[in-house]
Amino acid sequence: MEVIVPLPDDIAKHLGETSAMPRQMLEAFAAEAYRTQRLSRHQLSQVLALDYWQTQHFLTSHEAKRPFTLADLQIDRQSLASLPQK
Repeated sequence: MEVIVPLPDDIAKHLGETSAMPRQMLEAFAAEAYRTQRLSRHQLSQVLALDYWQTQHFLTSHEAKRPFTLADLQIDRQSLASLPQK
């Protein structure tokens, strides 16, 4: 799918070099879609054609964090409880 975003000429001139803009817009969209849980981590990596570690770096550098919910805490607690005791 290709998306066309109209941009007024004066804004384009103000931004200067725009050759990287399509990728920047895609990255901004993907980061926001991840934050709002519209894209999973795997889907984000597919959209941006990144491997696991590149995806991790992307999420970190774009501060794309998801909220840690009570449900997440409960899952973590169950996982910890199932670990063998030393």
